[in-house]
Amino acid sequence: MAFQRALWSIEAACGPSSFPLLPPMSNLRIDRNAKTLRELTLDKLRSAIVQGYFRPGDRLVERTLCDELGVSRTVVREVLRHLETEGLVETVARQGPIVARLDPAQVGEIYELRSLLEANAARACAERSTPALVKQLRGIRKTVEDAFKQDDWPRVLECTERFYEALFDGAGKQVSLAVVKSLNARINRLRALTIAVPGRRDESNREMNALLDAIERRDGEAASAASAAHIRRTSELALHALEQQEQAAGSA
Repeated sequence: MAFQRALWSIEAACGPSSFPLLPPMSNLRIDRNAKTLRELTLDKLRSAIVQGYFRPGDRLVERTLCDELGVSRTVVREVLRHLETEGLVETVARQGPIVARLDPAQVGEIYELRSLLEANAARACAERSTPALVKQLRGIRKTVEDAFKQDDWPRVLECTERFYEALFDGAGKQVSLAVVKSLNARINRLRALTIAVPGRRDESNREMNALLDAIERRDGEAASAASAAHIRRTSELALHALEQQEQAAGSA
């Protein structure tokens, strides 16, 4: 049985025609010619959850996933355990693994932590800024903008993650980067709620250009403030979408 679902969480929050959705996946079949089978399966299932292929609360039945992915039950079990450590899957008594629900309190905490780490990294990045680093950051940001223009939301997520890795590297904040990476699956799931909001592309571009301009000027204070403002706005959008999602679920 093939799943044909668009980004349910966004549809539930704002309606199916409010703004462009992540393109639906046609199937979960694995291409065996690249990474290890476990890595491929992990990437595919993680993306399926982040992009809304599975709904929050959906049961993740091993046998069904084996058929959809074309892999063994052992691989599926290992991947589900890994996704549980990333906060994308939770195990419920008498149900088994399900797609983790987004809890507003935890979402707020994630953004609070991001604000602390990323604003600090932005400050350090500006203070250590070089022309080569600025060129690298602007180049990656350009790929994000191009993906936005094409409504290529998976590409937006991928390139945004690369941008922040470069920013933390430029800041020399490897421990902070490791902490952020441990949250990346949940962060990307939240980004999927916000990046397709009407007007968000232009708004995000202004916010990120302010950050990049401050880094280029080597103005640590302005870079920190720009980063904090960007995350504050993103947090508002995500929490609003979750609130609407809960209201829609309650009235269903």
